[in-house]
Amino acid sequence: MYKRQVYGDGLAILVGDALLTLAFEVLAHDVRPAQAALACCRELTKAAGAAQLVGGQADDLAGVDAANDLESLKSIHRRKTGAMFLASLKLGAITAGADHVQLRALEDYGAALGVAFQISDDLLDVEGNEAALGKRVGKDAGRGKLTFPGLLGIEESRQWAVALVDEACTALAGLGPRAASLEALARYVLERDR
Repeated sequence: MYKRQVYGDGLAILVGDALLTLAFEVLAHDVRPAQAALACCRELTKAAGAAQLVGGQADDLAGVDAANDLESLKSIHRRKTGAMFLASLKLGAITAGADHVQLRALEDYGAALGVAFQISDDLLDVEGNEAALGKRVGKDAGRGKLTFPGLLGIEESRQWAVALVDEACTALAGLGPRAASLEALARYVLERDR
């Protein structure tokens, strides 16, 4: 069964602020050379800022997706979940010294995977197991929130998720065997139960 909220939204927001600030501290302190640290800070700033994560979350909270518009829904989740997936991939690629071709492959992978993950999350909210999830299911529908299953239906949403995971894996083709764990991660998005 899901656990009820213990500490409240205010503390959750402060913890998020602290973790984001810590991310910049780690990048500035631990990433070398300094040029890579600067590039990482630039990517994280862009991904977490008003145009991406914060802006997407603001649109989501404001009900911008209430127009039942698939493009608006995809835009919100590309900027929220997708932006964080992409930033994680790009920060790893930058610190590993990836070239432009490798970085582009990871960007294509992350863009597709971010939306697939959100569709999977929406499906779990409709038909997931509360004990496995650790939270109440049906929460999105109860709040009148537009989701992929709410807009497309369960089966079409599932098909979209599969197509996006296939697209993500195809983007990795040029990276060879080194990308096997990323492909496994993408496939896991379709199988996860929490």
